[in-house]
Amino acid sequence: MLWPWLLLCLPPCFGAGARLEASAASEGRRNSSAGEKEAALRESVKRTMNLNALSPGDNTTAFYGINQFSHLFPEEFRAIYLQSRSSAVPKYVPEAEGTATSLPARFDWRDKNAVTPVRNQETCGACWAFSVVGSIESAYAVKGNVLEELSVQQVIDCSYNNNGCNGGSTISALNWLNKTHVKLVRDSEYTFKAETGLCHYFSRSDFGVSVTGYAAYDFRGQEEEMMKILVTWGPLVAIVDAISWQDYLGGIIQHHCSSGEANHAVLITGFDTTGGIPYWIVRNSWGRSWGIDGYAHIKIGSNVCGIADELSAVFV
Repeated sequence: MLWPWLLLCLPPCFGAGARLEASAASEGRRNSSAGEKEAALRESVKRTMNLNALSPGDNTTAFYGINQFSHLFPEEFRAIYLQSRSSAVPKYVPEAEGTATSLPARFDWRDKNAVTPVRNQETCGACWAFSVVGSIESAYAVKGNVLEELSVQQVIDCSYNNNGCNGGSTISALNWLNKTHVKLVRDSEYTFKAETGLCHYFSRSDFGVSVTGYAAYDFRGQEEEMMKILVTWGPLVAIVDAISWQDYLGGIIQHHCSSGEANHAVLITGFDTTGGIPYWIVRNSWGRSWGIDGYAHIKIGSNVCGIADELSAVFV
């Protein structure tokens, strides 16, 4: 079901993102010496000890340690992986209360075969494209179609109002997709290269999924409404503060998101309120070896990591 009255076509807000001056670092191709890697690793150990010391150790709170990003200094990690830019979106206003909506205690679109497997953006700073394409894949499946893996590289190469592997805005990408009605082809036809390339065009007769509309809102203070929207519309694109995610291994993130700056795009696929700490189920794009098989769990109710600041839903 489409919601044309919710359509928002907002210009991107290109805030200044932290990045290294060296272009090689911003492209994720810095050849660090063995000494630099060892120094970064020692810093990672100290940092994770501090992060874990602030947690109560109750087997549910997030825990941190050595992972695939431990050889990077925080500024390198930010320059390579945290390249999403936030946009100004309106505050969500719920519809007039009618019949109370009953929410399940746990809900995950993966259980309905509406979420594609976790991908790995490698050293390409295009989390904005991975999250947007993930939402389109899910929206297509939610409508009763076969779940398809669509081309992220097509969005990286062709979304002219973004910067490919050097960063971008999810709202800007959705605006482009909505205005142009570009059909996203299968990933197998336009494979991921981990670098920005020339845009490829396809015949109108080829298979593809196009966007018919999207909605974007600020849900701060309304995370229960977020839950209702997720159940009704499908997985949601979120822009978060992921500075501390460099060291995340598992558990429920409740603290440690303190930069106050949105910098990373992810896809919320569900929620779980059955335990003592309710949490969002969040798909990342750093491969399955990161976090909980490529996912993070983030506490519901406190806008942890800015999870409710900028949410987008797409319609196909």
